[in-house]
Amino acid sequence: MLELSAIQEQAEEIIERLKKRNIDATESINAILLHDNQRKETQTKHDELLAQINSTSKQIGELYKSGKADEANSLKQNVAALKEQSSALADQLSDIEEKLQHELVQVPNIPHQSVPKGSADTDNEVVFSVDELPQLAENALPHWELAAKYNLIDFEAGVKITGAGFPVYKGKGAQLQRALINFFLAEANKAGYTEMQPPILVNEASGFGTGQLPDKEGQMYHVQNENFYLIPTAEVPLTNLYRDDIIEEDELPIRLTGYTPCFRREAGSYGKDVRGLNRLHQFDKVELVQFTLPSHSYETLEEMKSHVEGLLKQLELPYRTLRLCGGDLGFTSALTFDFETYSAAQKRWLEVSSVSNFETYQSNRMKIRFRPNAIDGEKQKTQLLHTLNGSALALPRIVATLLENNQTEEGIKIPKVLQAYTGFEIIN
Repeated sequence: MLELSAIQEQAEEIIERLKKRNIDATESINAILLHDNQRKETQTKHDELLAQINSTSKQIGELYKSGKADEANSLKQNVAALKEQSSALADQLSDIEEKLQHELVQVPNIPHQSVPKGSADTDNEVVFSVDELPQLAENALPHWELAAKYNLIDFEAGVKITGAGFPVYKGKGAQLQRALINFFLAEANKAGYTEMQPPILVNEASGFGTGQLPDKEGQMYHVQNENFYLIPTAEVPLTNLYRDDIIEEDELPIRLTGYTPCFRREAGSYGKDVRGLNRLHQFDKVELVQFTLPSHSYETLEEMKSHVEGLLKQLELPYRTLRLCGGDLGFTSALTFDFETYSAAQKRWLEVSSVSNFETYQSNRMKIRFRPNAIDGEKQKTQLLHTLNGSALALPRIVATLLENNQTEEGIKIPKVLQAYTGFEIIN
């Protein structure tokens, strides 16, 4: 959520920068400013009434002490009328604040200056791509046929148990999944991330805090009786660990990593581009989350990008990096880089990671603050910190490209870095 103070001070600039998202936010920003002015005026009137009530109440006490009961009783009637006015103003103030909050949460994050203009993923900027793409033999198979050939994944069993988009991994397919998870977590631990194992069900406040609610509620699985949501990514529980907390500056940066299953309804996803592992309702992912000083967050973003690049290089996968344009940028993100691996059998790029800086957008929703170090022994005012997260990595499309790009006449070769985790060098 954008900071109200920023909207008050930079309304025109915010409206201009949101145009990169192809949004005209003039009406929303003006509504926020209007409600904010109404809130201030109503709050002032309410405060004045409370002060008058307190002053009159003291006067009544003094009159009773002086034996002037009639005057005191007369003033008591005035106080009762003032209290009714105060109650009405309090209700009015609550209504205005609710309207203000409703408007604030509808405005997406402001794109970073480097975000390119554009309306769709075709307008994303390629900032890096491998020089050569792998070429396979004419009879090369897509991963869903390789999975059947080598008995690695049973898509039909998943349909029987649950429905489409919930595959069953078998034998070496399950072992490959586990190997990738362990590899990703081990690399995150080496990079200084603390491993966490969070819940995969979250409450509504957690979904709101990271921006999934109310923006993406249609994409989340909802447990109605308890009003819980299945997580779409470990970003949600990991970031909410610090909701409503004040963190000392010396504790930053905080680096967290976690493996979880992830759940996304992906409503309306059909056709050839969602075959096999290309798009699932349940999948595994290792997530990175960082909390950092605002002055360091873009340096941190580059560090997280490098981490993801390192994983893809070690897995010997061809990849490219995209800077998302305004029209493709997530609701809560200020700047996002996507990583895609090339599927040689499908002859297309598949997204495997997004790394994003949310600046203060999430921390403002969750009230996560840091306290700067004291200056000359004097405590400093708390400030909102910056949050970042990235997939490192999402497994389904990594598995898809590993199977497809490494297929040979003898079988599917396992990248060298994974062999210590799989315990085998080839699937045949």
